[in-house]
Amino acid sequence: MKTLTLALATLALPAHADTGLTVMLDWFVNPDHAPIVLADELGYFADAGLEVELVSPADPNDPPRMVAAGRADLAVSYQPQLHLSRHQGLPVTRVGTLVETPLTCLVVLADSGIDAPADLKGRKVGFAVAGVQEVMLDAMLADGGLAPDDVQQINIGWSIAPALMSGQVDGVIGAFRNFELNQLRIEGFEGRCLYPEAHGIPAYDELIYLADPERMNRAAVSAFLGATERATAFIKNDPEEAWRLFSATASELRTPLNEAAWSDTWPRFADRPAALDAGRYLRFETFLAEHGATPGGLPLPDLAVDVNAPVAP
Repeated sequence: MKTLTLALATLALPAHADTGLTVMLDWFVNPDHAPIVLADELGYFADAGLEVELVSPADPNDPPRMVAAGRADLAVSYQPQLHLSRHQGLPVTRVGTLVETPLTCLVVLADSGIDAPADLKGRKVGFAVAGVQEVMLDAMLADGGLAPDDVQQINIGWSIAPALMSGQVDGVIGAFRNFELNQLRIEGFEGRCLYPEAHGIPAYDELIYLADPERMNRAAVSAFLGATERATAFIKNDPEEAWRLFSATASELRTPLNEAAWSDTWPRFADRPAALDAGRYLRFETFLAEHGATPGGLPLPDLAVDVNAPVAP
């Protein structure tokens, strides 16, 4: 049985595997990454002739930069972050989807009296990452008829659930609905999620795979996505057995939080990770421009590609 560590996770495949891929995760290994881990555990990468190394970053902002620098072949990142990365000049594009629905939400405590963004007036709201999360918060506030300065915005870093439980803030944007809500419940608190896609923000792909389109091995990326598609089918056909196999790969995964998050995570995996919904990327590009986060104007090929589509001669 292989061991996945929090700092560095390596999936060691048979020596005859002939194509290597280094994949940098967005964070340490957790249920969000099950299709990748199980594609190895079930032998799907080996069947595809791939040798895959998973690396967990020291900083969740690192993966796009590592791909741009040629230090990783693929990175797990976020669609909103992709748009910012492209406007910052990083040569990365979406080549596949891991989680095809938003996970981010604005979390408040259930007994806070906050049922909608309008109820946040005069309250304190924390955010984990400056940039997109602030834009999303401002859009949700606008949907409730509020201006950005109607709330006190506080950068709380990655102390998301603790900041809410301690009363430091009344709400947090950037919490994941499959993790922070369960973490609150385990700690004896009941949370409520205000969904961005219900309050003025276009739906988007939460977790995506990024590559440098000029340097990527298109055939290897296609094979990687095919293997993770097989793993996703296995998960959705037998989620209990999938959890048993996935959680057995590392002792760090066998926690009450990960087990609770599993049920809220596996239905959201992309059944067709290579499939591209062009509208999602164009709409989100327009959304960010309209809210002043980017200049806008990036064409679809700069943002996302279908690696299985025929390449023009």
